[in-house]
Amino acid sequence: MSIEETTVHHHAHHFASADDEFEAAKQGMWIFLVTEVLMFGGLFVAYAIFRGLYPEMFHAAHQHLAVNMGATNTVVLITSSLTMALAVSSTQKGKRDHAIIYLVLTLLAACCFLVIKYFEYTHKFHDGLLPGGLFTNTELKDPKSPLFFSLYFMMTGLHGIHVLIGMGVITWILRRTVRHEFSPGYYTPVELVGFYWHFVDLVWIYLFPLLYLVG
Repeated sequence: MSIEETTVHHHAHHFASADDEFEAAKQGMWIFLVTEVLMFGGLFVAYAIFRGLYPEMFHAAHQHLAVNMGATNTVVLITSSLTMALAVSSTQKGKRDHAIIYLVLTLLAACCFLVIKYFEYTHKFHDGLLPGGLFTNTELKDPKSPLFFSLYFMMTGLHGIHVLIGMGVITWILRRTVRHEFSPGYYTPVELVGFYWHFVDLVWIYLFPLLYLVG
């Protein structure tokens, strides 16, 4: 078989057809994403409870976040969702070269997001805006202020871990795309990774206004 030929995918023996295999994989991904919603949901509930208890402190603390960096990262992730969707569409249409370009652009956007987050975290470390007993900032006088930054680092840190995982699986499907393992007849991994990446982007769309704008 020449390198330009696409590897033929044979569905697992316990599935009646490739369509059954695809539907099972898609349902499995939706179940996984539901568990992810539950995990992030706990943090969102904690945020809502503590913000209700200490609204003035939350308002004062959120003013120390870099809204411009958060807004830039929002644009970056929305753009990455677009490129990911285009990668899936290109794979479905058999446009392998286009899919490779869009996957690389998605990875670059993810890298850009993490670089911006690195600089944002560095600034927080410098100002002593840290969780719990590590909090050393002298500008915020409310003794409950470390609570806000505990939630900030837990929520954005957990999201950052998901971005890293997303970069890993995008690299995996990029490698397989380069090796001609996907075609209009088989693109399940690409579509499922797309589902995951859209979820990661959606979580940030909720995090940005809650942490950076509403406070």
